[in-house]
Amino acid sequence: MFKAFGKNPSDKILEEVKKSPNYDNGVFANLEKTDVMRKDASYLKLLLENLSKPSDVTPKNAIPTIKTDLKNLTGDTPQIVWFGHSSYLIAHKGKHILIDPVFENASPVSFIGKPFRGTAIYHAEDMPDIDVLIITHDHYDHLEYKTLMKLKGKIKNIICPIGVQSHLIYWAFSEAMIHALDWNDEVTISDTTVTALPARHFSGRSISRDKTLWNSYALQLDDYKIFIGGDSGYGQHFKTIGDIHGPFDIAFVECGQYGKDWPEIHMFPEQTAQAGLDLKTKILFPVHWAKFTLALHPWNEPIKRLFKAAEQMSYKITSPKIGETYSLGKDFIQEEWWNN
Repeated sequence: MFKAFGKNPSDKILEEVKKSPNYDNGVFANLEKTDVMRKDASYLKLLLENLSKPSDVTPKNAIPTIKTDLKNLTGDTPQIVWFGHSSYLIAHKGKHILIDPVFENASPVSFIGKPFRGTAIYHAEDMPDIDVLIITHDHYDHLEYKTLMKLKGKIKNIICPIGVQSHLIYWAFSEAMIHALDWNDEVTISDTTVTALPARHFSGRSISRDKTLWNSYALQLDDYKIFIGGDSGYGQHFKTIGDIHGPFDIAFVECGQYGKDWPEIHMFPEQTAQAGLDLKTKILFPVHWAKFTLALHPWNEPIKRLFKAAEQMSYKITSPKIGETYSLGKDFIQEEWWNN
């Protein structure tokens, strides 16, 4: 179990970390002043609320899902399969890109962070060979030790925020396969270019925080521009990214696990809608919901509020069932599966 906590940067990695313009006084910092918790939040009240969560934070019935053969995804446009929360696979012309795979638990222990009933239908053995694994940051609901260990033999390259390589090397991944990126760093792997971009969040797997960075990414895949959003509060960085790297064909943006006590590190759905506009995306694909209870809102509230907030926006929202194949640029019949 203790191995799952990972490891803070070693002296060797720390020397690289210290060169980052985003690192100061021993920690990474956001572009805007950001508090993990609002200053007048009551930790005792928050603890009590979490001990007696409302019943609607989890679905009453099993969530409808589809089991797709991921090793035989074909099409003339990128094929996308979402696994719930922030995990998804992008397949295009024989390449497979996997983002933040968490297939078992959103915590280092099995009895905390369990997935909703019906959602844990994909496992490491279902995955094809992974050309590029992309990690946005080192929180447990985005970087799961058990899943990575089971995927180990399938992964060819890993892209992660600077500092996160310390966990991966500790878990015996080869340094040669790891590309640790600071904001605005870029790497090209097999004609696929990935640029690391800012997010507004924090990091840490134990009592120490912000020893590793947190990223979003712009992905140039063939002729397609894709935004890979990590966890992020709303901020000016979305418009900056849209102006410099957009417009995007599709943007994966967090929508869920928000709360009044941490308004600067996660977005409310209305802010997610605005972020999609800022990013100049054609399609908004909401993630960070529908698999784990990490906040106190009703489990399906994020998607309902997002659709309402984006009614007048210039982009479309797509939200397939877990495991359903979405073909980028093709017609898609959107079902309100979260209401069933």
